[in-house]
Amino acid sequence: MSTASDILSALNWRYACKVFDPSKKIPAEDWATLEASLVLTPSSFGLQPWKFLVIQDTALRESLVPHAWNQRQVADASHLVVMAVPKVMSEAYIDANLMRMAEVRGGTPDALMGFRKMLVGFRDGMEAKGELEQWAKLQSYIALGQFMLAAALLGVDACPMEGFVPAKFDEILGLDKEGLTAAVLCPVGYRHPDDRYASLPKVRFEASSVVEHR
Repeated sequence: MSTASDILSALNWRYACKVFDPSKKIPAEDWATLEASLVLTPSSFGLQPWKFLVIQDTALRESLVPHAWNQRQVADASHLVVMAVPKVMSEAYIDANLMRMAEVRGGTPDALMGFRKMLVGFRDGMEAKGELEQWAKLQSYIALGQFMLAAALLGVDACPMEGFVPAKFDEILGLDKEGLTAAVLCPVGYRHPDDRYASLPKVRFEASSVVEHR
């Protein structure tokens, strides 16, 4: 387990990398750990409303750059993760989740019918209010935070990105055909020596301004 010092050191070291070194690639072992951190992300009801696309094809990533405000991180990082979420949630998806739960924990899906009824009711309520996609996007930010912390602990740079055109990403990556939409991006790799932001002091409010004890 990491110590308190390890965690704070990693969090102070990390920043939103603006310039990645295209020549440096994340070792396979470290990438496997980062990928596992995505899979292990907690989610509301354990529904895991996401798909993580790892884009490494050079030409494909270059084609995405114009639709990410021409930010080169998309193409120059070692790996690009596109966190996508469903626009709708089918009962088949909920049933697949319950099947997996029964497989891992034992028992049968029939024993989870009460839980299934609650999940379907939750889904129906969110869809009726037009809030399901937004709920799923908020869930994906849990994955983003966990992924970025894992990267920092491994000495891997990351850059969370909302500056892109989801509709164009959906079209280019075929997400629209899967009923998915891109929620947030996270290029990861290693900072370039020319990135001046790496040496700038981190600007945060004093803890007393943002943390209140009651």
